[in-house]
Amino acid sequence: MWHLVKLLGAVFFGAVATAVASQNYPTKPIRMIVPFVAGGSYDAIARLVAQPMSEEWKQQIVVDNRPGATGIIGTELAARAAPDGYTIAMFGGNQTLNPVVRSKLPYDMLRDFAPITRIALLGNVITVHPSVPAKSLKEFVALLKANPGKYHYGSGGIAGATHFASLQFTLMTGVNVVHVPYKGGGLSVTGLLANEVQMMMVNILSAKPQIKAGRLRGLAVAAKKRSAALPDIPTTAEAGLPGYEYIQWYGIFAPAGTPKPVLAKLHAEISRVVSLPDIKTKLATQGVEPMLETPQDLAAFVKQDIETNRKIAKATGIQAE
Repeated sequence: MWHLVKLLGAVFFGAVATAVASQNYPTKPIRMIVPFVAGGSYDAIARLVAQPMSEEWKQQIVVDNRPGATGIIGTELAARAAPDGYTIAMFGGNQTLNPVVRSKLPYDMLRDFAPITRIALLGNVITVHPSVPAKSLKEFVALLKANPGKYHYGSGGIAGATHFASLQFTLMTGVNVVHVPYKGGGLSVTGLLANEVQMMMVNILSAKPQIKAGRLRGLAVAAKKRSAALPDIPTTAEAGLPGYEYIQWYGIFAPAGTPKPVLAKLHAEISRVVSLPDIKTKLATQGVEPMLETPQDLAAFVKQDIETNRKIAKATGIQAE
């Protein structure tokens, strides 16, 4: 009987301690793991959101870039972090693609994370090096068909989201382009700028300054509507490739088991930041569409996106090496 009393007492006081800690949260810096290279779109959006959160909470939100293995290294690190609210992570398309193209992962995307909210959507541009003798998407497809195996396309990694999107492009157009994987999206854009590869799916945030400066050429936006950030570039449908779209998403997650009051505080603060006029303007000028949703919505989206990717992977035969 006495052991039962002690056990119940420990449970009670543990619950009280958790409640108090959640009420005072945060009392120290928070790490935001970004499983992609510094300088890319995930890094940029993470830092844009982290700054006003730090100012409001008087605690630093430290962006921790942990790239590698198409995001697996950083994702595993987040999965194994203590579920106390002091580690969160920004994930995207690679996190719902890896479960279907890799037979073994050191984490379970559906079991090991507590979804908080997606905060942004970002379109992509079919982009080529200026030396490519094609001024439109139709001309480019014709050029590739006339020169099978001559041109190269870059991606952020084997079986990653940009590789997946590029492979869909080659299948829909029937062209033969050689894949060159890089260790991250930022490095692949550098490769495109250096003409190591001649084509790549580049998100609007990264593509805009390079296109404006004439260092890259945008042929089409892979979305249903034109981007306000690059209004002169047609959509893929307008350019002659209807049905081809590639939209990146950016979501915030915490390790599974993070206390619900902490998750609620994180959701409320992230929602406040993304709704700030200044943040919305900064995102919009870069072609990024702000968004918010409930944790339940994000959980449902992740599950659905994994299943959608599974069907596409089966149809294309894509898999990690």
